Amino acid sequence: MKFGFIGAGAVAQTIARHVLPFGHEVLLSNSRGPETLADVVAQLGRGASAGSPQQAADQEVVVLGVGWSNVPKALASITDWSGRTLIDATNRINRDNPSDPGDLSGRTSSEIVADQAVGAKVVKAFNTIPMQWIDDASPHKPKTVLFLSGDDAEAKKMLGKVLDQTGFAAVDLGTLAAGGRLQQVGGPLAARFVL
Repeated sequence: MKFGFIGAGAVAQTIARHVLPFGHEVLLSNSRGPETLADVVAQLGRGASAGSPQQAADQEVVVLGVGWSNVPKALASITDWSGRTLIDATNRINRDNPSDPGDLSGRTSSEIVADQAVGAKVVKAFNTIPMQWIDDASPHKPKTVLFLSGDDAEAKKMLGKVLDQTGFAAVDLGTLAAGGRLQQVGGPLAARFVL
């Protein structure tokens, strides 16, 4: 598969290191331009490239891996989200006060993402554990549970297959509203994993 990343930090690079050995391709993007990602792409190796956010959004699967305050701008940079599979790896965290997840009683963070990416098949994943916990991309890495939630069964099934292929155990928590609440920051499954 071809994965496009909006955001090229720890989330994008960690996921890329897990999927590249299985023949998947990755295209990383950031707000500063593809030329700023030359070193990262070189380190990731074969199958990795850099492009614009629009080029990232044109891949089979798009991963949103930007800070919460940058989500609206990142999503607005794509003119049409219709039919795209969008993996929401973000967390609603106030960078000025990371221990404050804000009001969790309203819509989940991924429902907010879905509201801003109208027409996208949004799947919440890769957000429950720090990336350094899954930094090991070797074939001998510990089996780690990665939770996912979403309203599109096929999009979740596709991502679950990729996660299983790459050595994780995918656990489907249900919809963005129900499952997303369990796994978002402040929910009972945030920072939980099983070896």
